[in-house]
Amino acid sequence: MAEMVIMPKLGFDMAEGTLVRWVKGEGENVSKGDVLAEIETDKATVEVESFFDGVLHKHLVETGAVVPVGTPIAVVAQPGETVDMSQFEQADVQEGQETGASTKEPERPLPTQPEPKDAAPAETAAVVQPAPAEPAEVEEGEEVISGDGRIKASPLARRIAEEKGLDLARIKGTGPGGRIVRKDVEAAAAAPAAAATAPSAPAAPAKEEAPARKPAVSLPVWTPGAVEARPDDREELTRLRTIIGRRMTESKQNFPDFSITHLYKMDKALALRKQINDLLPAEQKVSVNDMIIKATALALREFPNLNASLDGNAVVRHGAINIGVAVAVPGGLMTVVVKNADVKPLRVIAQEAREMASRARESKVRPEDIEGSTFSISNLGMFDVEQFVAIINPPEAAILAAGSAQEMPVVDNGEITIGWRMKMSISADHRVTDGAEAAQFMQAIAKYLEEPLLLLA
Repeated sequence: MAEMVIMPKLGFDMAEGTLVRWVKGEGENVSKGDVLAEIETDKATVEVESFFDGVLHKHLVETGAVVPVGTPIAVVAQPGETVDMSQFEQADVQEGQETGASTKEPERPLPTQPEPKDAAPAETAAVVQPAPAEPAEVEEGEEVISGDGRIKASPLARRIAEEKGLDLARIKGTGPGGRIVRKDVEAAAAAPAAAATAPSAPAAPAKEEAPARKPAVSLPVWTPGAVEARPDDREELTRLRTIIGRRMTESKQNFPDFSITHLYKMDKALALRKQINDLLPAEQKVSVNDMIIKATALALREFPNLNASLDGNAVVRHGAINIGVAVAVPGGLMTVVVKNADVKPLRVIAQEAREMASRARESKVRPEDIEGSTFSISNLGMFDVEQFVAIINPPEAAILAAGSAQEMPVVDNGEITIGWRMKMSISADHRVTDGAEAAQFMQAIAKYLEEPLLLLA
């Protein structure tokens, strides 16, 4: 019996995905678990697996198409089976009606006035936009970089280039603003390697001997006409940056949040971490962030009101404690989820968090890696950040922001000594909780970090 493969929903806020590549072609045999295609969501590039055995009978969408969640994308049939495609066309129409989108864009008159730049993007269906102007040509071999010095390339292009051993800096981008996309990398892989090398620059003439006497400080003379004009660099927001902006704007506009900061004694926690890591293999070594995850999860047992989400006028206190951990990825931020963190051993939390963060940075994240968080942690301690306040990740009720553990002078029993201290701040939704409860929650975290043997119980 023929079965339908649909665009999966990866996260509560996902409305659509872009089909970037078919891994299996029409007519190829497939088994349950085989990767059929790669899709790009707001958060990452994800592989779509087959839930059926058989033959990939038909692709229902083309590469590059933006497809609403729940829309059929392929048909898997049994070998030799005659498939009535009309049933899948009907299913396609029904799915489009349920998701608020159709497979065909309705005709509409062209606007006589340009749309405002800050208009909200459509949530449930792809809107046909005017074709972008052709990007300026980039000379062969010239690096395509953004204003911050980062090579502009899609996550999928980076992944393919890494697999084929290609240098992105030598690839000409044809995407918006010179962005390197998949077809650019594939074209570079198919082309013969350039054998020519740049001629060596002539040796610089020897500098003349400096005069015997010169001023102690010599400042260059600045003239206005000597400033070299540099062109502005314009780059359209990626899907990831767009969704981050939309969700954070929603949070700041709609959440009456407040923040509280607590200073933690980290001497015992750091000493215990060293003892643990001396015994564990490399893949299970524990970071300070892993200890924060475990301590937070145990504290949330005592304060279930913070392990919650607001649903209309109701507060949903989640039974599972799933800690979302913010991971920096090329072009943005992604949250991976350590599920049931309150009951997992510290070494297991460390291994899972490390593996998921690695997959996120390589654009190989799995759907289960990014689903189901009930409370989030953002840690900038590795960047020597003393303290910061994070924005709540909707629809969660709170988020914890961790700074770096720093060695500093402290007063202990009336004497000045040296100790390790770390600041953390909680941002919380005032509709769900209050300052007193949030402060008590921060004290509960201190109980576990300052007596860290409790993390091993």
